[in-house]
Amino acid sequence: MLKQLVPALAVTALIASTAVPSARAFDVGGVNGWKLSTDGIVDVFSVYQTTGPLPSGARSISFLSGSADQYQNFGVKVGLLPSVVGLNVTAPTTNGVDSSVRIGIYPSIQNSSTNRFDVSPNVDFREINYTAKGAYGELLAGRALNLYQGKNILTDMTLLTAGVVPAPGTSTTLGHIGYGYLYTNFGPQIRYTTPELGGAKVAFSVNEPYKISSATVKTPTPRLETELSYAAKLGGGATLQAWASGLYQTATRGTVSSTAASLNPDGTTTPASSSPIARPGEKNTSLGGAAGVETGFGGLDLLASGYYGEGLGMISVQDGDEFGSSATDAAGKERTQYGFLVQATYQFTPVVKLGVNYGQTRQDKSDSDLRLLGTGAFSVPMYKQEAAVAMVTYNFNKFTQFVAEYSYAQNTWMDGAKQHSNSFDIGTMFYW
Repeated sequence: MLKQLVPALAVTALIASTAVPSARAFDVGGVNGWKLSTDGIVDVFSVYQTTGPLPSGARSISFLSGSADQYQNFGVKVGLLPSVVGLNVTAPTTNGVDSSVRIGIYPSIQNSSTNRFDVSPNVDFREINYTAKGAYGELLAGRALNLYQGKNILTDMTLLTAGVVPAPGTSTTLGHIGYGYLYTNFGPQIRYTTPELGGAKVAFSVNEPYKISSATVKTPTPRLETELSYAAKLGGGATLQAWASGLYQTATRGTVSSTAASLNPDGTTTPASSSPIARPGEKNTSLGGAAGVETGFGGLDLLASGYYGEGLGMISVQDGDEFGSSATDAAGKERTQYGFLVQATYQFTPVVKLGVNYGQTRQDKSDSDLRLLGTGAFSVPMYKQEAAVAMVTYNFNKFTQFVAEYSYAQNTWMDGAKQHSNSFDIGTMFYW
């Protein structure tokens, strides 16, 4: 299930936010100014993880482990970022407009956790889009990384490492997804970005809507996202970037039950659940804001980012009940979610970097949650997910990097039950 969730992030976005060598390592020239270029990453991590038992009782999903016993596992897999093969087709500049198409293929390396002959998680298409850039700004149409909380994940140092390690059966690790920010996901969209003005630019996108919960069966309006970003070089070699992003969407709740109804021979329907949908025919709303600031000077880089909203979920933006952390409660009302990530990295030598960060993701107990806690009437929702990571990276050359990392994660449910996990990983990444 998580293989559809965890990100494969665009190499072009990585270049803007990390010390990755430039993309489009080489071009193949064509006739009349057309060009074909390629870029990519191969990453491999050996990971050891030990996780405490899942607390007893019905409760929302824990990605750390669903086992009732102490869990230990060793694996060789990709980190938060899978391997990447990017293909770019660039058209000749026409009427002052630069046009291009990008296709991004993101394979993992590991086999299925239950069948070593099953390699079905290994291919993941995340990007196929067209962009046109000129004096007016940039237009993007197609599948690409969404705007809301996009920079929150792109500035996380574990984007290029492993971070929080979930139980086997996933295509990638989590980084700080659900432990400091929500996964923004890739999605079909039409996006406009203004020209840069004094280091600032604004992007606005119209997106395919998501289900806010399993009960929201009608999505007649688009999901709207926006981002304001600023980047500047300051005196003395210092750098600064800041951003704010937003999300808004509504969806209509169903009128029969929260699961599929069955069709009877006489043409009538029988609900698959005896529990009717709360607030039938009414709307749920996802509304969120996110922001961050990052500054660097003298080899030291400091970052703080966070988000706040309702109807968002605890792992991926607008979970839709897919991951046991519903954005809405049993009464059909939106829960309030928020989180933050703080980080410091230091370029110790030209080739060695040290880094530490800590993040939390939370959701408040709603009135319905408070009434139901302790009654056994529902699966206890997650209250807080937190994680701390320490890492060291070594750049063997401009296109090869080695990583050693330790991560600690803890989940806390609304009834106070806890689960914790420790993971150690050593890995390497090759860029072109």
